[in-house]
Amino acid sequence: MNKFVKGFLFGTVATAGAVAGALFSFKKTVVEPIEEEEDRFDQNRIKAQRKAHSAHNG
Repeated sequence: MNKFVKGFLFGTVATAGAVAGALFSFKKTVVEPIEEEEDRFDQNRIKAQRKAHSAHNG
């Protein structure tokens, strides 16, 4: 019975680690590039607004 409990706990920890690794990998490969692209679009929008404002100022 003791071997079963140790094996079960080890399996549970290993599965939880695999799930955590998969989620971290998904975040790094899918979520962060999308967020970086959105940030780049926001920065470009801010620059365009500054240019438009300064062009009509003079």
